[in-house]
Amino acid sequence: MSRDTGAARTPAGDQLPGTLPEALRAELSLFRRDLHMHPELGNQEFRTTAALKERLEQAGLHPRVLSTGTGLVCDIGTDDAATGGRGVALDPTRPLLALRADIDGLPIPDTKTVPYRSQVPGRAHACGHDVHTTVVLGAGLVLAELARAGALPGPVRLLFQPAEEVLPGGAADAIESGALEGVGRILAVHCDPRVDAGRIGLRTGAITSACDRLEVGLDGAGGHTARPHLTTDMVTAAARVALDVPALLSRRVDARAGLAVTWGRLETGHACNVIPQHAELSGTVRCLDIAAWRQAPDLVHAAIDEIATLHGAKSQINYVRGVPPVVNEAGSVQLLHSAMAARRGEGAVESTEQSLGGEDFSWYLEHVPGAMARLGVHPPADPVRRDLHRGDFDVDEQAIKVGVELFTAAALLDGDLSG
Repeated sequence: MSRDTGAARTPAGDQLPGTLPEALRAELSLFRRDLHMHPELGNQEFRTTAALKERLEQAGLHPRVLSTGTGLVCDIGTDDAATGGRGVALDPTRPLLALRADIDGLPIPDTKTVPYRSQVPGRAHACGHDVHTTVVLGAGLVLAELARAGALPGPVRLLFQPAEEVLPGGAADAIESGALEGVGRILAVHCDPRVDAGRIGLRTGAITSACDRLEVGLDGAGGHTARPHLTTDMVTAAARVALDVPALLSRRVDARAGLAVTWGRLETGHACNVIPQHAELSGTVRCLDIAAWRQAPDLVHAAIDEIATLHGAKSQINYVRGVPPVVNEAGSVQLLHSAMAARRGEGAVESTEQSLGGEDFSWYLEHVPGAMARLGVHPPADPVRRDLHRGDFDVDEQAIKVGVELFTAAALLDGDLSG
């Protein structure tokens, strides 16, 4: 990975302001655990929004709840109240640096045995959004203190976004609510259990894939299992769609595009001796290449219709557009690299691969430059890596301190570069 030519002039981590005080570190750990115990699904994050609003107001800031009713934005360094009367960032021509967190949980049970296990049945923060939220909150509290001391070179916007897990993602609603107005660059982190705590992973260009939702209904004449020749064998038809559609697509799209259909649900039938009349499948369509993603709906429709017709079934397809790939802008990646190097040295930054995961952070990058870093959350001494979207997912809370100090350094260095 290339190095910023100014990195050699960057102060060491203990000289650059904006480190995390121990008392605040402990508070943030408790805040994260409280969020972890009370996960809320997309567009239902009322408790989370209220907790964030209360803490930011305690710090003398002025958060604004998004028009959707959950999520909020909070600017630092743009008014006298937030800067102790100094007015350090009242220049209307200076764009804001946005720090984004997603705040929703997942509809899966928490299976861990820890004191902060989810208290909401069937709900869990199994994707690390509680960590993302805590990191941005912590960065905001530290940056607010820097602003009051006249040490924040440019204005910052905290963006706590709802409904990341709900396709096509709450980012679009946040943008419509004005979350990007005045923003010149946006940064985010995402928990990565493949990366050890204390480190981040960076990549210029696409770092995630596109992700869409696919729902398929199949219909045909059912009947007695003694006479399948007089029916549409719906179980077989559904099974062939599940197996053959992904295989067929692999021969109609360049393999380098990474177009993949993966099923998460197949449901049909109610009795062992009755051939059903209806079957349902649902899953996701993921794609590494944005050009192939634009062709995906037509290709997937054609493949499903072809396989269903071959087995005498009629298909109804609901193809729900999700999110394009997150494409990291080079300058923003370099900013994150320089910030992490300033805090923890060049060895704390590693290259990362493009994943097939989807992230609605991509919608922001359609409007402003920015980048997402992979935040290491794996305890280095733990031989087990607990993946995202699993009920036993958890993090090394050292990652909170790393994320806060990464963002505060980025705000300081971005302001310096912009000035």
